[in-house]
Amino acid sequence: MPLLHISLRAGKPDAYRQAIFDSLYRAMRDTLAVPEDDQFMTLTEHDAANFRYGNAFGMARSDDLVFIRITVFNTRTAEQKKALFQRIAELLGDSPGIRPEDVFVTIADAPKENWSVGNGLAQFA
Repeated sequence: MPLLHISLRAGKPDAYRQAIFDSLYRAMRDTLAVPEDDQFMTLTEHDAANFRYGNAFGMARSDDLVFIRITVFNTRTAEQKKALFQRIAELLGDSPGIRPEDVFVTIADAPKENWSVGNGLAQFA
């Protein structure tokens, strides 16, 4: 039940943004065994004045940089996370064509009891 928040510079066409959603969903299915139709993602676009980045860690980033924040149950292993990072970079490179240097991903682990996916219930507690 991952929850994704994606941030990028404004101005990309709908097909580009949809390709990001599709690639991220596929990466999660491939590496985290996310169930079919388990898609909970938002995408926020920012104008140039509200989107800042640097080239830390030797990355020559561009205006195509995408920030991806993924919140997951705290049951994922380090190996699964590494596989997810690699698969995301690979698939976003294929479609919509984002360079690996422009793929910035963070994962936040949350205990299952911290999730309510509707109806005011703690479905996983």
